[in-house]
Amino acid sequence: MSVQHLKAPKPIIYPDSDGKPMADNTKQYRWIATLVAGLEALFANDPNVFVAGDLLWYPVEGDNKTRIAPDALVVFGRPKGDRGSYRQWEEDDLAPQVVFEVLSPGNTRKEMADKLAFYEHYGVEEYYLYDPDHGALQGWQRQGGQLMAIAPMRGWASPRLGLRFDLDGMDLCLTTPDGRRFVSPMQSIQQAEQEAQRAEQEKQRAEQEKQRADSAEQRAESAEQRADSAEQRAENAEQRAAAAESELARLRDLLNLPR
Repeated sequence: MSVQHLKAPKPIIYPDSDGKPMADNTKQYRWIATLVAGLEALFANDPNVFVAGDLLWYPVEGDNKTRIAPDALVVFGRPKGDRGSYRQWEEDDLAPQVVFEVLSPGNTRKEMADKLAFYEHYGVEEYYLYDPDHGALQGWQRQGGQLMAIAPMRGWASPRLGLRFDLDGMDLCLTTPDGRRFVSPMQSIQQAEQEAQRAEQEKQRAEQEKQRADSAEQRAESAEQRADSAEQRAENAEQRAAAAESELARLRDLLNLPR
């Protein structure tokens, strides 16, 4: 009787890249970077909010074909940290609750319809789509088992993120609960540099004020010292006058002269 050796199944590989570029142009890349940087800053102090950009999301274990890479995603309830891809079954089976897409001229209507269907099917709660070339903003929120269009989007406040959505001309405007606006990483650097310059100027002004105060104090101390010296000289003169008067009286007494 022959013995058949069963081959072990090959492990399923989940690639970390789909071979597609993160962005088709500089404008799309700038907005993706702005979104990711702003979201990371928004939740910087919460260790259990994971933010990523252009990260492949695999929602189904054993299926490496069903996947998508949102331009930005946010997962509440998962720790920060580096990942090659987001494998949902390894993340307490939590789907990203919020995703963003930045439209580029290369995106087709069918592609975007397929993305909306994917996000709806696999449990996304909020989906936002921004077209920087036309200044268009769309959003969908889960109601029951469907992602329903949000209207109007201008002035909309995200229940999950707490962000307020608006358009400033054609630019997407995202404002945090404390009134800060999302800016690009370069703008953030420029703002930090300006703040550092203002702080340095304030420091220099404070040092100048201190120097002026020290000079005034030194002048006051010198004046006080001069006043003390004058007072001491007056006391000495008074003592000498008294001594002279006493000596004169002694001499008069000695010579029997009238005082």
